Amino acid sequence: MNKQSKKTEVLPVDSILTAQAGLRKGYGDGALGVISSGTVWLIAALIAFFVSSQTAIWTLFFGGMLIHPFGLLLAKLMGIPGSHSKQNPLGKLVMEGTIFMLMCIPLALLLSFQNHAWFFQGMLLIIGGRYLTFSTLYGIKVYWVLGGVLGATAFALFFLNGNPAISALSGSIIELGFGIFLFLSFKKKQSQ
Repeated sequence: MNKQSKKTEVLPVDSILTAQAGLRKGYGDGALGVISSGTVWLIAALIAFFVSSQTAIWTLFFGGMLIHPFGLLLAKLMGIPGSHSKQNPLGKLVMEGTIFMLMCIPLALLLSFQNHAWFFQGMLLIIGGRYLTFSTLYGIKVYWVLGGVLGATAFALFFLNGNPAISALSGSIIELGFGIFLFLSFKKKQSQ
C-alpha cells in the first residue's frame, strides 16, 4: 500500500447520508433556490417579450447573482435555516459546483454575440448540468430529472430555432414547476 492510499479518508455511507440530510434540512431540499432561479428566469422572459432580448440577457446575468440571497430570504421567511454545518463534508462540493457553473457563464455570454437565444439555451445547459450534482448533494434523484429536462429543452430550442423570450420562459416554467414540486415534497416530509 502506498503512502497516498494510507492518507485517503473514506467516509462511511452513513456519513454521506447524514451530510445529505443536513443539506436537505438546511436548504429545504434546495427547493427555494430552484424557485428563486425560476423567478429570475421569468423576469428575464418578460423583459425579452416586452423590452429586448439584449436587456433580458443582462437581466438573467445580473439577476442570477441574486438567486442565492433571494433563496436564503425565502428560506428564512419559511422557517428554514438556509445554511449547513461547516463540518458537512458535502459543503465543499456545493461551492465547487457553484464555481464551475460561474466559470461556464462566459461561454453563454459569448454565444449571445452570435444569437441572443443561444445565451438562454447555453444557460439552460449550464444550470441543467449544475442540477445533476444536486442529486448527490441532497440525495434526491428528482434533480437528475430536472437537469435532464433542462438539457433536453436547450437542445430542442436550439434545433427548433426558439427565440430568446421562449427560451427564457421555458427555463422559468421548468424551474418553477420543479421548485414547487420539491418544496411541496419537503413540506410533506416535514409534516410526517
